[in-house]
Amino acid sequence: MDDTDRDLLPEGLEDQLPPEAAAATRVMRAALDVMDSHGYERVRPPLIEFEKSLAGRMAGVQPRRMFRFVDPSSLRTLALRSDITMQVGRIAATGLAAAPRPLRLCYAGQVVTIKGDGLDPTRERLQLGAELIGSDSVAAAGEVVAVAIEALKAAGATGISVDFTLPDLVDNLARSALPLDPSSVEAVRRELDAKDAGGLKAAGGEAYLPLLYATGAFDSAIERLAAVGAQDVLDSRIAGLREIAERIAGTARITLDPTERHGFEYQSWFGFTLYAEGIRGVLGRGGTYRILGVDEPATGFSLYTDPLVAAAHEAAEVRDTLFLPLGHDPGIAARLRGIGWRTIAALSAADDAAALGCTHRLAGGDTVPL
Repeated sequence: MDDTDRDLLPEGLEDQLPPEAAAATRVMRAALDVMDSHGYERVRPPLIEFEKSLAGRMAGVQPRRMFRFVDPSSLRTLALRSDITMQVGRIAATGLAAAPRPLRLCYAGQVVTIKGDGLDPTRERLQLGAELIGSDSVAAAGEVVAVAIEALKAAGATGISVDFTLPDLVDNLARSALPLDPSSVEAVRRELDAKDAGGLKAAGGEAYLPLLYATGAFDSAIERLAAVGAQDVLDSRIAGLREIAERIAGTARITLDPTERHGFEYQSWFGFTLYAEGIRGVLGRGGTYRILGVDEPATGFSLYTDPLVAAAHEAAEVRDTLFLPLGHDPGIAARLRGIGWRTIAALSAADDAAALGCTHRLAGGDTVPL
């Protein structure tokens, strides 16, 4: 490696310099404080696990998205986590198997994937989230969506919108209400995702066309969904969606896309996607699922707050910082730090207070603006 590229970082990875790193800490702390206030206790799983463990707790997990390598100690395949949710599932199924249910856990940490998502090249992201283990009821889903919205607001998001979906809807309709040949189910799902009416007809899913139009603002879309028929499948789901929407009414704009599947690899009857005003792309996803191995129901959400970090960095105010000259009284400095001052101590007579970002200077026992 020559001098021109020894300090380059791989594509999709970047440093966070002091102002941005401070903003990331504020965003993370604000979101975690909300989760803690609702009774979610924090866990910290390791960055690396056995690949089999990471891939074996949730349906739809894709090991090919993970960085994998052989552990020289055990000679087994290890993987860098690409999602913390399955690790929380493992913790709930093992170390906390005997804990009372419902079990409320939260987390924050870095996740890494082999490649970015779509046009976004980012391969390392901060993932924050909460999991309610032991229930995938409507009440659990309502709590989880409400906590996710509150956490995003605390982290600085405004104009939040929530898009509801029913990830297993096509599978359930295809069994009886709107029967499909098993070989056609995947094609029907694909055309519904693409919102392609012509393709849906060609795939044998003409009966599913009304689902294409049961999208948009929640109040009108839920009425169109109710008009589809198939009451044996839809009635309980529609009632659940209405109850969740009522729980979060006034806190976010609510929309519905009942057949959306992108990003819902392991969710069951309910899923949701979070967006915010002025932020491109998805800020988070969540929903109901089952923990494999113990077949335990759960509900949770994951937030990816890096876009909020950039916004918080830009909006951050200059902090009052006190310059401590040579020979200052350390007792006075400690007292000032105790009441909230941030201090920078001189190491030599050449240190310049303004150049070091200070706003005040300690003179005797007084703080003097620069």
